[in-house]
Amino acid sequence: MKKKSATDWKRLAAASDEQIDTSEMPELAADFFERAELHLPPKQTVTMRIDADVLSWFKEQGHGYQTRINKLLRAYMVAQQQQQRRT
Repeated sequence: MKKKSATDWKRLAAASDEQIDTSEMPELAADFFERAELHLPPKQTVTMRIDADVLSWFKEQGHGYQTRINKLLRAYMVAQQQQQRRT
């Protein structure tokens, strides 16, 4: 998201389903999820030099260590982008 959300997320998280007004939201048709498509950013194979102990630690966490490294890098990227927008 490029703009800061004006939603009161804490209040929404504390609300029960019955308290949330969904009257302006159309119901999803039964075939919605049959037609839905998931679009993810494309992956690119790279060669990186990572400290041996860092790589070892991620591998010890089990299957999916590359995905976890990618998520951490993405979180850092987003944080840096947000900081740049504020300045």
